[in-house]
This record gives sequence, structure tokens and C-alpha cells, in this order.
Amino acid sequence: MRVLITGAGGFVGKHLAQHLANIKPGIEIHGTTLEAPSHAGDSHVIFHQLDLRDTQAVKVVVEQLRPDHVYHLAALSSPAQSFQQPWTTIENNINAQRNLLESCLPFSPRTLIVGSADLYDFRDAEKVITEESPICATSPYAMSKYAQDMMGFEYNQKLPVIRVRPFNHTGPGQSLGFVAADFAMQIAEIEAGQREAVIQVRNLLARVDFTDVRDVVRAYALLMDKGTPGEVYNLASGKVYRVEELLNILLSHSSVHPRIETTGNQRDSFKSGSAERLHSATGWTPTIPFEQTLLDLLNDCRQRVQRT
Repeated sequence: MRVLITGAGGFVGKHLAQHLANIKPGIEIHGTTLEAPSHAGDSHVIFHQLDLRDTQAVKVVVEQLRPDHVYHLAALSSPAQSFQQPWTTIENNINAQRNLLESCLPFSPRTLIVGSADLYDFRDAEKVITEESPICATSPYAMSKYAQDMMGFEYNQKLPVIRVRPFNHTGPGQSLGFVAADFAMQIAEIEAGQREAVIQVRNLLARVDFTDVRDVVRAYALLMDKGTPGEVYNLASGKVYRVEELLNILLSHSSVHPRIETTGNQRDSFKSGSAERLHSATGWTPTIPFEQTLLDLLNDCRQRVQRT
């Protein structure tokens, strides 16, 4: 079994590669990275430096590998940054996926496309989102993910393509620019005396559905084996936490008592998804408690601070 993971050096890609290596002895895992590979610890992955926007280069790598399974994770993934670089985000995410799918056509590997729950309309308060919920992409990032999603639907006429729409996920290894990782890193830096004892937060009242990244990659692997090509699946825990509660859980694992500064409008919002279709297809349910997820993330940030 030969697997290709685009974005294998990223937050989710690293966890997915490790999970596949654990559950499928003898699997051959290849991964693409935009920058030169520097992942000496990932001995179970064969890395290929590749710009997925380069049509010919993608074709060469895919033809060389002829993978049985393809997990397409690589993307510009920050909704906030997409407003600063809208066309860069849209062009990167759409062009990269089209090059990959076109290159896969001669070999027809099962392919999993990672979209995003950001494409849904969350303006209806308290409503749990299903795969049939209305679409309302409100950022360049969300627009690009909707385009990727629909492209996956189109290519399923020629390839076995499975689409997934994950809600918020976090855990050890997450990069900055996301709420849980930003909080955890600020706490770790305060503990190390590298930052004033102040934590900045945009909106404490938002209610968000979080899943541990290790549960997320387990769902991806299950969908690859058991998902129906052409179908789309939400990936969510179904459990909603206020951002204020998230911060308090992180602080409960620390001895620091920082001042909390809000930098944005404090307004209630609600983002929660139903993963019933995913559960029905694969039996997947989240297994890692949110408190454990946040503790593991905080300890990971502490290690990052120590290394710097």
C-alpha cells in the first residue's frame, strides 16, 4: 500500500502520517512539503519538496509514485490571513488541488479532499450544522474551500473522491494564528518570563465545536477505507465550548494569573456540527477529552518555548 499525503509536514499531516504508520504496518508513506524537508524525526515518511501549483512537477511526482491513496491536506488555512492575501489564498488552494487531481486521473487512487466547515452559514443561532445546511462562504479562505469541495464533487465522475468538512480542531503541534494555540503559547511564554502577564483575546463569548487533531486524522483514515466516493462528510465533535471556557481550562493547568485583555467586539456566536453521517459510515466518534487536548497542546507549547 502506497499513500501520498500533501502537506505532510504540517500540523495535521504529521499526525496523519504517524497514525497511518501505527495502524498499517508495512505501509509506504510519501509526503509533499513546499519547503525543503527538515523532518528527520519522521522516519516513516518519504518527503518530496513540491510546489503543488507547478503543474508539470506535480505530474512527475504522482506518475513516479502511482499512489493507492491520496490525502490532500495542503492548503493556505488561515481565514484571518486570507483577508490580507485573498487572491493568493484562492489561487493557491484551487490551483494546487486541480493539478493534483489531474495528475491522479491515469491511476485512479482513492482520494480524500479536506474542505472546511467555514463554508457553512452560521448566522442561524443555536442550529447544529449538517451536510445539507446552507452555504455562505464569508472569507476568501472559505470561498477557496467551497471551490475545492465542488471540484472534488466534479472529479468524482473520473476518480473515487471523498470530501470531508472538518470543524475546528486543535492539539499538540498546532501553529499560531488559531485561538487555542495562541492562548497556549502566550501562557507558556508568560511562564518562561518571556512575555508580560497579559493575554489578548478577540472574543470570549464565541461558542465553538472543537475536535482533537488525533481524532481528526483517525476519521480521515476511516473515511479513506469506508467512505463512499462522491459523498461529503462533516467532521465535528458535537461539543461546543465558549472561548472563555477554553482559556480557563488552559489557565487551570498553569500557575500564572495573567490579565485578560479583549481586543474585539464581545458577541455570542455558535458553531457546531453533526457528524452523524461520518459515524454511520465508519463508526467514528471522538475519544480524546477536550481537557486532555488542551493540556497536551499547552505542554507542546512549553517545549517549543524551551527550544527557543
